[in-house]
Amino acid sequence: MKRTEVFTDDLDKFCCPNKSCSQYGIRGAKNISVRDTYGPHHTRLLWCRSCNKRFSERRGTIFFDARLPQDKIVSIVEHVVEGNGMRKTSRLLKVGKDTVCRYTQLAGEHSEKLHEELVAFSPTDRRDSIRREVGLRAKEAKKLQRKQSR
Repeated sequence: MKRTEVFTDDLDKFCCPNKSCSQYGIRGAKNISVRDTYGPHHTRLLWCRSCNKRFSERRGTIFFDARLPQDKIVSIVEHVVEGNGMRKTSRLLKVGKDTVCRYTQLAGEHSEKLHEELVAFSPTDRRDSIRREVGLRAKEAKKLQRKQSR
């Protein structure tokens, strides 16, 4: 596999973050390309052909402008999700307590935005009426059981 293929294989998941762009927020519009890479981990610098703006592939994530390695940030979030407190996580991973708090807050804000985006595009659930019927039947069964036990 060529190096250019490695860098351009998943560009359909990106969209232009420029609100004044005609392709703003449209994923898979084929207007995003790799302009360059930067940093020690070769983070891609993406470019929108419609508005000629450049942006990092990490923009809008908890990894954007991060000083810690990506695996350390993921470890912080995993520890907090498992129920470890901020101080315990900071001791285990040998980072500052404020660092754990900052990345936890960033992860929460990011997940909230992602949730809102996914809910906006989620299809309606056809099973809602079935769930209501099952719920009503369960309530009726409880009423019948109470009457019989008396």
